[in-house]
Amino acid sequence: MSDEEDAAPTVKKSRVFYGSLEEKERERLSANAASSTATGSDAVKAGIEAGNINISSGETLEIEERVSERQQEALAEFERRRRARQITVSTDDAEVKAGLRALGEPITLFGEGPADRRERLRSVLSVVGPDALKKSRKDEERAKRSQDECQQTWYHEGSVSLKNARLWLAKYSLPRAMRRLEAARTQKDVPEATKTIRQQELHKSLRNLNNFCSQIGDDRPISFCHFSPDSKLLATASWSGLCKLWSIPDCNLIRTLRGHNTNVGAIVFRPQAVVSLDQSDVSLASCAADGSVKLWNLESDEPVADIEGHSERVSRVSWHPSGRFLGTTCYDNSWRLWDLEVQEEILHQEGHSKGVHDLTFHPDGSLAATGGLDAFGRVWDLRTGRCVVFLEGHLKEIYSLHFSPNGYHLATGSGDNTCKVWELRNRKCLYTVPAHQNLLSAVRFQPTDGHFLLTGAYDNTAKVWSHPGWMPLKTLAGHEGKVMGVDVSPDGKLIATCSYDRTFKLWLSE
Repeated sequence: MSDEEDAAPTVKKSRVFYGSLEEKERERLSANAASSTATGSDAVKAGIEAGNINISSGETLEIEERVSERQQEALAEFERRRRARQITVSTDDAEVKAGLRALGEPITLFGEGPADRRERLRSVLSVVGPDALKKSRKDEERAKRSQDECQQTWYHEGSVSLKNARLWLAKYSLPRAMRRLEAARTQKDVPEATKTIRQQELHKSLRNLNNFCSQIGDDRPISFCHFSPDSKLLATASWSGLCKLWSIPDCNLIRTLRGHNTNVGAIVFRPQAVVSLDQSDVSLASCAADGSVKLWNLESDEPVADIEGHSERVSRVSWHPSGRFLGTTCYDNSWRLWDLEVQEEILHQEGHSKGVHDLTFHPDGSLAATGGLDAFGRVWDLRTGRCVVFLEGHLKEIYSLHFSPNGYHLATGSGDNTCKVWELRNRKCLYTVPAHQNLLSAVRFQPTDGHFLLTGAYDNTAKVWSHPGWMPLKTLAGHEGKVMGVDVSPDGKLIATCSYDRTFKLWLSE
């Protein structure tokens, strides 16, 4: 071991300070603070320059405002719920739906029950206010009132010829009504047993109805048939535009009436034709789909006159019992009355919302009944011009109407496959006859005393019904196509049916 290694380690001598250290410590702390401040400010500046520290431009986020808005929303919701609890809502689900509809809300949501729907209405009313429903109902009532005012029947001053015609109709119809009522009183005095025997005999003869004659009438469907007043002629109308006169009962062709160029809707005999009128007088009237109406006599096969004025399809024509007036129905939603004495249109009557298809006159000559494609029928008083009975009940179009000889029953045939009998004395439907399996094209009462009703339909059959009672007595089957027209001879012995199969048939009781 060397001498150096053997030497003892040197001991560090501690410094000894005399006096207070306060001054030295203050200097040291101040120096440290100055250096750290300089370093921190430099770092902040460097961060700002680098874009890592964002300095606001005086904008402040006021937390107190956000908190107050949230509190206001919560208070408003509590207030709305309080109002909702105070609102009374009907427990009737139909009324609840009506209220939702009035407020413009969907009446039901997927999976929503009546209770949920009621709560939804209550919630809506709490927002819009309970008076909103009353206001909407008032608006609806006001709109309905204005609509009713628009639909009210209004009258305007007619022509002098119309006034004269109305006076003439009153003088013509009142004596006939008196005679009809006198006959009804006389019939009332007949013993019930006698009435029953007569009715049984009639029903027995009707049950024995058979096809007496069948004749091919044209190359196209036969749309209408009508007996002459003396029951010795039958007029048929066809879609070929031809009208034909046939002798009864042997069904021989007498004359072909050429004048129409399109489907003929109807051809009817004048009430006095063949009986008291000359051969050269106007005896028939016909109408067609092009709006043409033509008058014919029994001497020529060409029309003696044309009635002009219709621009759309004329489906039916009908003679007034007096033979002076002719009624026409048109698909322009109106029907017209023509006076053949003064040779002018005296009445252009509106009232239906769709095309008018059929027209029939009361046996007295006082009333006219019209049926249209709007499924409604109307009975008009020709002496005043008023609609006296509104026939509402059919579900589809009315295609045929006919008055009973008793004067107070009216039959209507419709596209809803039923025939309704209306009681005009109390203005109600007396009975609905579920007559056929397809639409009814024609209805006819027995012209002598109205003891049976005849209906024809598009199910290829015609049927005979008792009146009163409305029992089915006989089904006239034999046509291969839909029955488009039926008629009963004025003497009540023969029934004629015409069909889409281009034939007409006569039915007679054996």
